[in-house]
Amino acid sequence: MTIKALSQVQPLKVIAAATVLFFLFLLAGCYGKVKEAAAASVATAPPATPVDGIIVRPATLSEELEVTGSLVANQQVDIASELTRKIIRVNVKEGSFVHTGELLFQLDDQDLQAQLEKLSQREKLAILNEQRLRDLIKHEAVIQQDYDQAFTNLKVLQAEIAELRVMIAKTRIQAPFSGRIGIIHVYPGAIVSTNTILTNLEDNSVVKLEFSVPEKYANVITQGSEQHFSVTSDSRQYKANVVARESRLDANTRTLLVRAVSPNPGGILIPGQSARMHLELHSSNDALVVPSQSLIPSAGGYSVYVSRNSQVQAVPIEIGQRGPNSVEVLKGLHKDDTVITSNLLRLMPGSPVQFVTLK
Repeated sequence: MTIKALSQVQPLKVIAAATVLFFLFLLAGCYGKVKEAAAASVATAPPATPVDGIIVRPATLSEELEVTGSLVANQQVDIASELTRKIIRVNVKEGSFVHTGELLFQLDDQDLQAQLEKLSQREKLAILNEQRLRDLIKHEAVIQQDYDQAFTNLKVLQAEIAELRVMIAKTRIQAPFSGRIGIIHVYPGAIVSTNTILTNLEDNSVVKLEFSVPEKYANVITQGSEQHFSVTSDSRQYKANVVARESRLDANTRTLLVRAVSPNPGGILIPGQSARMHLELHSSNDALVVPSQSLIPSAGGYSVYVSRNSQVQAVPIEIGQRGPNSVEVLKGLHKDDTVITSNLLRLMPGSPVQFVTLK
């Protein structure tokens, strides 16, 4: 009985073992297929493209307009004679600084001085005659007409003397304001007329800038606003304050003439120089700015590639003002968006990317 029972149990164990082995082989085959499928999928997935990017942050942005203007002296005058006479003395040196009222040129006035002396003597006699007749008229010793004649003669002489003194004063050519003398064109002994330019005088303590702006910005440049400019003679940036605007636009160019004033210590700025004005038009403290190379032009406008979940997404944008290396984005982007700035030609929507640098 015992031996028979054991003989019946032995085949059952064999069958169970065979069944277990079968399932193990089946699982091993399935695992191998899954592993091969996973390896195949890894092999066929496109690799991530290395790119550079920038995280969009609000920034301060100023819109500028560059125009060319000219420097003008604060005061400038050509020194000329009001009389046709000979120069007897040049009292200044070329390039020297002179003060208001300082003598620059002396013209010959000898004949005028002689006439003044003659009229002065006649004036003395006329004064005595007027005084004598005044006493006599009080005692009714002369008629009123005689006194009136003497009084008129005195006043005429005094008027002639005043006129002559004005002529003599014109022989002394003086500086009308403080400034620097230019090149002297005449020398002692020369006969000058009213058309002869003797020299020029310029006040360069401050300089004026005259420039024209398009009518589009005519109301943007306001009186009292501070502007910046540069000249070709050095690399410094100078400041100027707008002091005046023309009352109307130029009908030919449709531009508005504007005048600004800038300090000129040391006379570094020279009237006649060209000046490049950097006019500040608008400013924003929360502008979104992206590099120019990130723009993708198309028939419908511009777009940029944005990385979202490490994949490329094309985003249409509306741009504003342009800078040398950047562009303002008005619509389409938001704060903290990651904009791709390199390898744009190798990308397409949905492509995986890996950032090499991220600013």
